[in-house]
Amino acid sequence: MSPRDPNWGEWGRKGATLSDKTARKEYGLTQDQIIAAISAGKLQYREGNIYGAVWLRLLRREVEALVAEGQGEAYLKDKKTRAEVKRIDTELKRLKAEIAELEARKAKLLR
Repeated sequence: MSPRDPNWGEWGRKGATLSDKTARKEYGLTQDQIIAAISAGKLQYREGNIYGAVWLRLLRREVEALVAEGQGEAYLKDKKTRAEVKRIDTELKRLKAEIAELEARKAKLLR
């Protein structure tokens, strides 16, 4: 990877970017707020395209700074906490299903 590569730096780091849809969902922003922040130079973006559907890729740190500026640090902390709890719950659900499947395989083998 070189500095000329489009995935260089922050844009290529896992978790450093998010889609406009995720920004709306996790941080309570509206599409109009996102577009206004892009126009004001507060958010950088890259366009993504999946099967002809265009979406915006944003830098997470800039989205968080925008939310903290507009809603306050307490609001941002609450949103981040809720998102993390939701991710944990999803992972727990997946793991419980995997445990149940393994228990069933074990029981079948021990018959």
